Amino acid sequence: MISPKAKIVLIYTGGTIGMVKDFKSGALKAFDFKELLNRIPEVQLLDCEIETISFETPIDSSNMNILSWQKIANIIEENYSKFDGFVVLHGSDTMSYSASALSFMLENLAKPVIFTGSQLPIGDLRTDAKENLITAIQVASLQENNKPVIQEVCLYFEYKLYRGNRTTKISAEHFNAFTSPNFPELAESGVHLKVNTDLVLTANSNKNFQVHTDFDDNVALLKLFPGMNEKVLNAFFAIPNLKGIVLETYGSGNAPTEKWFVDALAQAIKKGIHIINVTQCSGGSVAMGNYETSTQLKNIGVISGEDITTEAAITKLMFLLGQKVSSSEFKKQFETAIRGEMM
Repeated sequence: MISPKAKIVLIYTGGTIGMVKDFKSGALKAFDFKELLNRIPEVQLLDCEIETISFETPIDSSNMNILSWQKIANIIEENYSKFDGFVVLHGSDTMSYSASALSFMLENLAKPVIFTGSQLPIGDLRTDAKENLITAIQVASLQENNKPVIQEVCLYFEYKLYRGNRTTKISAEHFNAFTSPNFPELAESGVHLKVNTDLVLTANSNKNFQVHTDFDDNVALLKLFPGMNEKVLNAFFAIPNLKGIVLETYGSGNAPTEKWFVDALAQAIKKGIHIINVTQCSGGSVAMGNYETSTQLKNIGVISGEDITTEAAITKLMFLLGQKVSSSEFKKQFETAIRGEMM
């Protein structure tokens, strides 16, 4: 299935995977990613051509932002016709946010964009970087009938390939750092690389690849907790220029039924603030109306995030706001899957 001459580009943004340990000091330091083939000789065994593009100043993923997402998207757009696949090397902490954002930015993608990283640097004896990187390149190289097998934004980590906008980071110390709570993995690496082709998105051959880089960051994330008071909630909704909120609720989308709470949300919606209901649970879906504690949210116009992750919800919110979706259409568009991010 691997094309003998697939051309893959590695886009290095920063993160642990691009560091080596100084064995004298024990400190981690970045190295020139153009020397990658020398650092990991196993890469030379892959039956594909590999080039590298690095951010001028690699960043820690904690500093990832919309400008960085735009930079990644622009690199892909500028090199789209030159390469068969893209592997984005990224710090693991915000990788799910970036993979989600890029999935929305890249419309009608017909080539693989695989995010990967590592928990330990390449130079560490027990590193997970080599396996993650080598298999991510292999996945990006998969071809069938001269077409890429993977045609979407994915995340590869610890033997599993996930749809990028379905992932969340679950561990700061284990190699199995990511999960896809509400959607099966797209592929699994073992003795053989098995791809669940029935689950993979495919591009529409009648439409062109498009890149959308306009995002609006006037959004916020609010996690409910027992004891939240009216002053705190009102102060939150009083944030200047606020246009949208991802509200992490209990269970299947439940929230307090106290009048002051429901009134505050209703007034915010009347002011044009979009409120997205997502669950705090690690898996499952919002189902407003199943309980009295979510029926009022449904009645006042809160948007259902269904089974979307928080990472995908906040980036989709910024994306739709950036695309200037009208208020009358916003709820319908958010509740409709556009890149496989929700059921």
